[in-house]
Amino acid sequence: MQLRLARTLSLVFLAVSVGSHAGSPAGSINATPSSVAIVELFTSEGCSSCPPADALLQQINLMQTSARQLIVGISEHVTYWNDLGWKDPYSLPVFTDRQSVYASNLSTEGPYTPQMVLNGRDQFVGSDGSALERALRNDARREHFGLRIVPSAPAKEGIDVKFAFAGNPLKPLDIIAVLADDADRSNVLRGENGGRKLQHVSVARSIARVATVTDDGEHSIHISFPEGFPTSSGTGHHLILFAQEQRQGAILAAATMPL
Repeated sequence: MQLRLARTLSLVFLAVSVGSHAGSPAGSINATPSSVAIVELFTSEGCSSCPPADALLQQINLMQTSARQLIVGISEHVTYWNDLGWKDPYSLPVFTDRQSVYASNLSTEGPYTPQMVLNGRDQFVGSDGSALERALRNDARREHFGLRIVPSAPAKEGIDVKFAFAGNPLKPLDIIAVLADDADRSNVLRGENGGRKLQHVSVARSIARVATVTDDGEHSIHISFPEGFPTSSGTGHHLILFAQEQRQGAILAAATMPL
């Protein structure tokens, strides 16, 4: 698997370095992205099949493809493994519910872990680098709109954000806000991964619809911090915004910024 992933990544990604850029928490890609690919990973620390998918998300997060797609990963920890020996400290019912909607829209198999969903359209096993490559290539040929976050300073209990949307979608789009830890680590004591030290990137701590857009314009929103955010993990954090078709359809624009 490691050899197959390395070969896939060498085909997909440009040899670019991460520098400084307001659009990404870890820095920037040298070339201006043509679009943003939101890669949602539904995972659990209680699932022994998930660490390879967590590792793949680490490799691709904030990378840029040869088609100049900026990949923004979101690690969403589900709850249905929590009664099987280990309660995932990052799991929330909202992520389980979100995956269930995707399962209804995209898959006949029902929810499973690890599962990746790319821009709300394509789903595949979260450790499958070849499937990721195909999905990225397909997404590069699709229409995308523009979304830009105006830098804002967080306050104690939340953040006031301005964003600009550019496009004329056929239907209203939901603006979804994700607050995420840049990285987290866990010492898993029990369950299928008992005794392992697990690492995660872009760990979602909250996800919510914060606005609706129908055409070009600038908007102001307030995003409240969830309990324990941002000081509990002692790591950096970032905000991800994306425009998604209602009833959790395709994601047509996205942006991210550090907090």
